[in-house]
Amino acid sequence: MVSPILKQEITQLEANFCAALSDPVRLLILYSLNDSPRNVTELCHELGLNQPTTSRHLKVLRDRGLVTTVRSGTTITYRLSDPRLIQALDLMRSIMRDRLAYQSSLINETIQENE
Repeated sequence: MVSPILKQEITQLEANFCAALSDPVRLLILYSLNDSPRNVTELCHELGLNQPTTSRHLKVLRDRGLVTTVRSGTTITYRLSDPRLIQALDLMRSIMRDRLAYQSSLINETIQENE
């Protein structure tokens, strides 16, 4: 049996994880890093963002454990901490796609009923 304290800690970790995913820019960064590890400059150019914005988002992702870093001289390269992150994001997209299709079918039914 899981203790109430452990359950609360796990739930807080989950909430922190989800909070890191709550910004579209951070999602774009994660998908970019899925293609290959990148440094801040590369991410800025690829995503059309300025350096302070990109660095701020990377800090959130790093603090929440979604990305890791490797330093080589003055360059810091970011990579996904776990490739299953993209699988989880793809699963959520699939669920949202199904939900949108369902809502669209309801709208179409309503329109047909009113014709």
